[in-house]
Order: sequence, then C-alpha cells, then structure tokens
Amino acid sequence: MDVPLWLALIVVGWLGVKLTRPPAWLVLVLLLGGYLIADSFLAPAVDTAIK
Repeated sequence: MDVPLWLALIVVGWLGVKLTRPPAWLVLVLLLGGYLIADSFLAPAVDTAIK
C-alpha cells in the first residue's frame, strides 16, 4: 500500500496533537520555523546535521 507523504504527515501530526496536547503556539512556531528554515540558506546545514 502506497501512502502519500503529505497524508502520512497529516495523520502523524493530528495524532501527536491529540495525544500529547501541546500548546497551540508551540505547534505554530514549529510549523512556521520548519517552513522558513526549509527555504533558507540554513537548509543544507540542517540537512547534514539530521543525517
């Protein structure tokens, strides 16, 4: 069974929010920060740090 990545991320994110109940501001900061870093000059550095 092939599941699109965007669908898997939505499901995992929804389950994480439902089970751990983080504050809404923390979720927004993580989403916005990840989006901004992915398109910045820091992306290669973050990619090598993760791998």
